[in-house]
Amino acid sequence: MSLFGKKIKKEETTSCCCGSNCDTESKDSAENQQTEGASVKILGTGCARCNQLESATKEALKQLGMDTAIDHITDFSQIAAYGVMMTPALVVDGKVVSYGKALKAGEVVKILQKVRG
Repeated sequence: MSLFGKKIKKEETTSCCCGSNCDTESKDSAENQQTEGASVKILGTGCARCNQLESATKEALKQLGMDTAIDHITDFSQIAAYGVMMTPALVVDGKVVSYGKALKAGEVVKILQKVRG
C-alpha cells in the first residue's frame, strides 16, 4: 500500500500472548493471570457483617458443590481498587456482584448460579 509515494507496511499481529516468544515461563504466567480472577473474594474490614458474608458464601459454595477458595481482603487500598466504597462486598471471578450488605446463603447461591452458570 502506498500513500504519497511511500510504501506503508501493514502491521502484523500475532495471537500469542507473548508476541511469539513463547517459553514455559511466559505460558505459565499467562495461565496464572487468567485463573487469578476465577475466585471468590470478600472485601471488608473484618467486622461482624463481613464475617457473616464470608460464612454465607462458604455455605453457598458448599450447597453448590463448588470447591473455590475464598479470599478475605481487609486492606482498604485493595478494596478501593475494586471501586467499592461500602463493605462488605462480594467479588466473583474479578467482578463485584454485591456491596454494602451481608447476604444470606440463599442470596449468594442465586448470585453464583447467575454469574457462573
